[in-house]
Amino acid sequence: RVHGDSSLASQRPMLARAALVASRVATRSARYSSAPSSAGPSFVNEAIDPDMPKGVETVQQNMFEAINSALEIALQTDKSAMLFGEDVAFGGVFRCSMNLMEKFGADRVFSTPLCEQGIIGFAIGAAAVGSTAIAEIQFADYIFPAFDQIVNEAAKYRYRSGDQFNVGGLTIRTPYGAVGHGGHYHSQSPEAYFAHTPGLKVVIPRSPAQAKGLLLAAIRDPNPTLFLEPKSLYRASSEAVPKGDYMLPLGKAQTVKEGTDVTVVGYGAQMFVLEQAVLKAEADLGVSCELIDLRSILPWDVDAVVKSVSKTGRCVVSHEAPKTGGFAGEIAATVQEKCFLSLEAPVARVCGWDTPFPLIFEKVYLPDKLRVFEAIKKTVQY
Repeated sequence: RVHGDSSLASQRPMLARAALVASRVATRSARYSSAPSSAGPSFVNEAIDPDMPKGVETVQQNMFEAINSALEIALQTDKSAMLFGEDVAFGGVFRCSMNLMEKFGADRVFSTPLCEQGIIGFAIGAAAVGSTAIAEIQFADYIFPAFDQIVNEAAKYRYRSGDQFNVGGLTIRTPYGAVGHGGHYHSQSPEAYFAHTPGLKVVIPRSPAQAKGLLLAAIRDPNPTLFLEPKSLYRASSEAVPKGDYMLPLGKAQTVKEGTDVTVVGYGAQMFVLEQAVLKAEADLGVSCELIDLRSILPWDVDAVVKSVSKTGRCVVSHEAPKTGGFAGEIAATVQEKCFLSLEAPVARVCGWDTPFPLIFEKVYLPDKLRVFEAIKKTVQY
């Protein structure tokens, strides 16, 4: 928007900048969305979710398309909703906000300066006065300048006001995790930092249909929610996604495969690595693996995991983030406390190494199917 002189000449610098940014976004989108992924047709994608709407019209979508659909529904059904972040008006680096500014206007869908603490500070203020604020941090690696705003302001707003005020309308979307060539500033998994913070919810989907239902639930939940999107899955595969409005429960895990000998627990993109490890363990070792997708880690579904481990007597937990201080430690401690008399082996953790995320050694760093398989083998043979 140009104030004062509205002639084309006066707008040329702004238009040139817009073209440059749009070109940059398109280039980065192609670069970061074309990474190879193991996620394809699989029992993880095909698992029947009892919480998914039945008998409704569906459409084939990949994850970024499903997220775009969720954002469109949120903006349609809530006139107070606004979507913003770096390059969001042009569709975003991963195209998740594509065409939304054209549909809903620049006062509801807009780009911000490259200032993460400013984005979240503005989002908190908007949510505090009743808006549904959907903020995007372009990469989870760059969320740390806004860390104080999230953990000291957003998470505590309701508590410190004695429930007189809240920022429950705040949702923070951000892509996380390995992508094949991101290096240490475009590959990190920072979920454990936020799972340590009462007052927040932390949600991590594994597939397009899950992403749409969980994102709509996160946006409408009366608590500030961090929604971590596995960037390697944005274009990795597509599936039938309900076309209309639906929500999936936060804090409820899904058992995507039942088994009797060992419980394998994960979330997000790691679910497809665990699937490969489970298939190899069943083929090579003849063991029956139960696979659980947490979907949310704050709150996380303690009852589902405890019930499963009480049945199998064994547990393997895996995520991309480093092992020390990772969320797998919380799961392992809880399983030990609640399933001690049922355990046949120590709880195993298969995680990223305790190093900065490497570029050329990414394949060595990531907890791949062979590392998970070895953990399953050691656990069942203990």
